[in-house]
Amino acid sequence: MQGNHHAVHCAVYAILISDKKILLSLRKNTGWMDGCYGLPSGHVEESETLKSALVREVKEEIGLDIDETTLTFYHVMHRNKKAVGDRDHVDFYFKVEYWTGEPINTEPTKCDSIQWFDLDDLPDNIVPNVKVAIQYYRSKLIFSEFE
Repeated sequence: MQGNHHAVHCAVYAILISDKKILLSLRKNTGWMDGCYGLPSGHVEESETLKSALVREVKEEIGLDIDETTLTFYHVMHRNKKAVGDRDHVDFYFKVEYWTGEPINTEPTKCDSIQWFDLDDLPDNIVPNVKVAIQYYRSKLIFSEFE
């Protein structure tokens, strides 16, 4: 029997933690969740591994160099089409503890600012699935589904 297969986007997210604070970026001009804080993130491109995609995205968005061997996988989230609007997404969250450089906003046309937030005092205007993923990161839940 032939099933109905559908396209799925894979994305990677960087959970950068320093002194019990998390780095978030304020989205703008992207067409999705503008005015909300999110994590440094992006889609996995053809022929990339998850970790190499994260290394690329972190460099592109906040100018940090990271070594993929130091990344720690923490969470995977399935977001179905109802939650996203175009197609299903599978999001992979990695903790980044080691990096070279200081985070800077290297994409000012897509990001209004970057800022460290206390994990116990996150902004109200945070991308909903990112807020949930941070909660799951803190509770060490590895898998979730977001609708």
